[in-house]
Amino acid sequence: MSVLIVAAHPDDEVLGVGGTIAKLSAAGESVSVVFGATGISARYKSPKQHSNDIEQKVGELKQDARRAADVLGIEKLYFLDFPDNRLDTVAKMDLTHSLRGVVNETLPTTVFTHHPGDYNWDHHAMFEATLMACRRSLGEHSPQRLLSYEVLSSTERSAQDASHSFFPNTYEDISKTIELKKKALEEYRSELCSYPHPRSSKGVENLAATRGNEISTHFAEAFQLIREVRP
Repeated sequence: MSVLIVAAHPDDEVLGVGGTIAKLSAAGESVSVVFGATGISARYKSPKQHSNDIEQKVGELKQDARRAADVLGIEKLYFLDFPDNRLDTVAKMDLTHSLRGVVNETLPTTVFTHHPGDYNWDHHAMFEATLMACRRSLGEHSPQRLLSYEVLSSTERSAQDASHSFFPNTYEDISKTIELKKKALEEYRSELCSYPHPRSSKGVENLAATRGNEISTHFAEAFQLIREVRP
């Protein structure tokens, strides 16, 4: 079994799917993560004027991602290196072809991607690219299950209406892996925030507890099933 996590930026994979990743990898499943962009540059008004600083920080962020991957048992990371928070400037077909290359290499049976209504526009771009890269087409590989996940400090910050809200209908009990999820997040030194910011260890635990309450368990991650094809 092969699982692919599609993430716009490093740390999205931990925030949205970290506990599930740890659970799946412990069960012997092969988990890979592909990042559309590598963060950092969007924090500068004029990225070209700070290229050296950005290059150094991007390198550090990639190392953080690799350490987080080791914590969760992720086998392989892919960095597409498109511009951070500027995926709206990238041709949709270019993004899709790059993502499709990862799909062809990993041949996932399950794919997790961003929720399309997220506050962060890179998340929406990765969702759309995932739909095309994982389309059902005769003679091409496509996953049996396609799900979207929520990301703290993005999903809940979107307009809470029918076209943007996250409506979970699939849950994963992560009571045994919540500590690994928190430990993996702590590897992202430049991304981790202090509570009560949602992108904090306590914020992650709070959401996992809320999702756990919804299914009468201690901690859970919630997903929205987009498509499932039973062979």
